[in-house]
Amino acid sequence: MIQSSLGFPQETVLVFIILAFVAIIIDLYAHHNDKPISLSNAIAWSLFWVAIALGFTLYLYLHHGSEIASLFITGYVLEKALSVDNLFVIMALFSWFAIPNNYRHRILYWGIIGAIIFRAIFVVIGTGLLSLGAWMELVFSLIVAFTGIMMLKKQDNDEITDYSRHLAYRIAKRIFPTYPKIVGNHFLLSQKQLNAELAKSENNNLTNTIPKSVLYATPLFLCTMVIELSDVMFAFDSVPAVIAVSREPLIVYSAMIFAILGLRTMYFVLEAMKQYLVHLGKAVICLLFFIAIKLALNASYHLFGYGIDISPITSLYIVLGILMLGIIASFIWPEKNN
Repeated sequence: MIQSSLGFPQETVLVFIILAFVAIIIDLYAHHNDKPISLSNAIAWSLFWVAIALGFTLYLYLHHGSEIASLFITGYVLEKALSVDNLFVIMALFSWFAIPNNYRHRILYWGIIGAIIFRAIFVVIGTGLLSLGAWMELVFSLIVAFTGIMMLKKQDNDEITDYSRHLAYRIAKRIFPTYPKIVGNHFLLSQKQLNAELAKSENNNLTNTIPKSVLYATPLFLCTMVIELSDVMFAFDSVPAVIAVSREPLIVYSAMIFAILGLRTMYFVLEAMKQYLVHLGKAVICLLFFIAIKLALNASYHLFGYGIDISPITSLYIVLGILMLGIIASFIWPEKNN
């Protein structure tokens, strides 16, 4: 069987590409209208995306054995878990920019497209860096541990972030003058569209306050830009974590892609369940510290001959166990209302 440059047969690479492409097309078709996604609908679609990932897991199991399948599913679960913090940030962004529920899935779509692109870039860079030597595992271990520490500090900080100071927000405002109100599902407005908005009586106070330009940014565009740049930082953190599970680029990238494809509907499930899953964020932080330790142990073994080799199956059990403990703890010790 012909091997691809990714270390797997071309057939396996083709199956992954076809599955991912078809999934994106289905997602586009199913959620192209500006209608709020109900909780029951979001749960059903989330289960569908999990089924797609499990289907690819079964294919890997039948064609490449249980170890490869375990590596994929561990990376998939880990990326899903790490995405929880990403989605919490997106919730805060939607609230700060006052994005209506029926337009949120549009912004999430572009966020996911950006995530697919950024993950590909970081996977190539990350797996390439590991070829430089075992000491890079120590570097990745420190990156993941630092991320866990920063998330721990953020949990103790209840201050509302002012996203007008965000780098992406400031860059977008320099490129395009901004119109402060949401105009349908438009990310950018033409001069004609802006004039039509300014002609409305309720917008008289905005006349002569916006400089002339060809295009004008709306809050939807500004919010999307902040999400895209924020996701670059999440990719910088999550790629080393998933690489700790496997160094195979196809395993790492496919695990991330199948996890990311379900994030749009997972957002609406998590938004509804946020008040109940109060300790899930702490479980994600514990996962990061576990991954940092795993990377450090791997580096110690490769550099000094001392270390503990944590098998893919054991890693999967630990990841699932930590997540289950976070969920169970949320129901045993719910958040107290002040």
